[in-house]
Parts: sequence; C-alpha cells; structure tokens
Amino acid sequence: MARIIDGTAVARSIREEVAAQVAQLRAEGTVPGLAVVLVGNDGASEVYVRGKARACEAAGMHSRVLQLPAETSADELLGTIDGLNADPDIHGILVQLPLPPHLNSKTFLERVAPHKDVDGFHPMNVGRAFVGDPNGFVPATPEGIMELLRRERIDTHGRHVVIVGRSLIVSKPLASLLMAPGPNATVTLCHRHTVDLAQHTRMADILVVAVGKPGLITADMVKEGAAVFDVGVTRVEDPTSPRGYVIKGDVDFDAVAAKTSAITPVPGGVGPMTIAMLLRNTVTAARRAHESARRRPAAAVR
Repeated sequence: MARIIDGTAVARSIREEVAAQVAQLRAEGTVPGLAVVLVGNDGASEVYVRGKARACEAAGMHSRVLQLPAETSADELLGTIDGLNADPDIHGILVQLPLPPHLNSKTFLERVAPHKDVDGFHPMNVGRAFVGDPNGFVPATPEGIMELLRRERIDTHGRHVVIVGRSLIVSKPLASLLMAPGPNATVTLCHRHTVDLAQHTRMADILVVAVGKPGLITADMVKEGAAVFDVGVTRVEDPTSPRGYVIKGDVDFDAVAAKTSAITPVPGGVGPMTIAMLLRNTVTAARRAHESARRRPAAAVR
C-alpha cells in the first residue's frame, strides 16, 4: 500500500513558516497585504475567496476582498485593478476566476502588475518561470507540488515525470520547474486526447494528473512503485453524502494506491498546498517591496 502524502500537514507547516515571516516583516514596519477581486456571485468562488481571506488573517496578513456586481464593466474592473496596483498596502493581487462571460479574463490578468501577480498568471511571470528566473512568481499549485516532492524526499533527478494535462495554471509551469537544473527530471506532457494515454502513464516514475475528469487514471495505467500526484477536484453527486456530493480526484485512488509508492488523496493532498504557496508568494512580494522602499531614500541621497 502506498504512503499517503498528507498535503494538509505539509501546508500547515508552511503556513506556520509564513506566519513567522509575516511577524518579522511586521516588526520591520510592513504588513503583507493580499487583495482578491471577485466579480459576481459564483458560489464556489465565494467559498475559495473566504478560505483565502481566513488563511491570510491566520498568518497575520492584511486581507482585502473586493466583491463587484456581476454587471461590472471592463473599464470598471480595470480601474479597480489599477487602484490596487497603486496601493502600497497591497502586495499581492488575485482576480478570482471564472469571470462573468462578458469579461475576458486574459485582459484583466495581464493588467495586474507583475510584481503583485502572486498567482503567477501574468505573461511576464509565465516567461520567467519558463526560463527559470527566480524573480518571477510561479502559480501556487505547481509550486505546491514541487514543495511536496522536496519535503516528501521524492527524488526527481533523472526520473521520468508524466504530466496529464496542459493548462497554463498547473501543467505547463510544472513541466518547466521539473526540467530545470536541480530537479533535472525528464518530462512528458500529455492530455486526455493523447493517443493511448496509458502507454505514456505506465512509463512514469512520477505521475501528475490535472485534468478534472474523475477516475481517469486506473490501476492498469500506473507503473508499480510510481509516485502519483492527483490535482483533479470535481464535485460528484452522491445522495448518501450529507452535502449531496463528494469530491473526487482524477485517479481511482483505492486501486491505484495499492501499487504505488506514494500518492496524494483528494481532498487533503495537493489542494491545501495551493493556499499555502499563495501566502508564501504574497510574503515574498511584501519582502521585495519592503527592501525596495528601504533602498529608495539612500538612492535619493546619492
């Protein structure tokens, strides 16, 4: 039976580290601030935003949620983002997706100042992640997977990592991180339309699945002893559940766990890492802003 990777415990440890860093910054006169812009009344988004706000407050950070009406115009949303870009008390900005249909998310994600783009979605940060520039921000989920690999001591050097999924939020940045000097992994990037997907997944020493199709990966698609990271999160109706639904991942957990060396559960695996890494990115942004402000007067004197 596989070792179950407890993402909740690892995330808790990271959030404690973040809280210590926040306390240090506060003592130096800077309170890290994260702003989340939510447009409309999407129930799932509201739940996610509340969770982020609570996590910020628990870490001692300043949290600001701006919930705008669903009919907010493009100019109004751009103006809101511009105001946050100019606000020295805000170090990280998130535009919660999805946006209402009349708003093109690309326009607004690109409007967030790169140094406050703690989600890592701005093209400048995407490019920095691709070339391995540490001055950018990496999206929280792939960075969370990398942190799990490090803390669980799962060796990636020379290993074959197969990623099922092709999103800019998870799969593509994760591939860049894994291939970089240090991790030194060999990466194959697949998706649900790959011909004979199982042929590829069975070659993986480390398998990462981020598609959003419950049960896509079955036991016969996984190599004996592989490590499996399940990023999928899908609500599946279940009348026997008190909530009327259960959360399922992309991996047939019980069957796959029987033949793997390590596996993340859903929920409680990769998911908790996302907010933890988001908080860490925000503290990094605050630290950079703090150091920049300290240097500015000295430059003016010269």
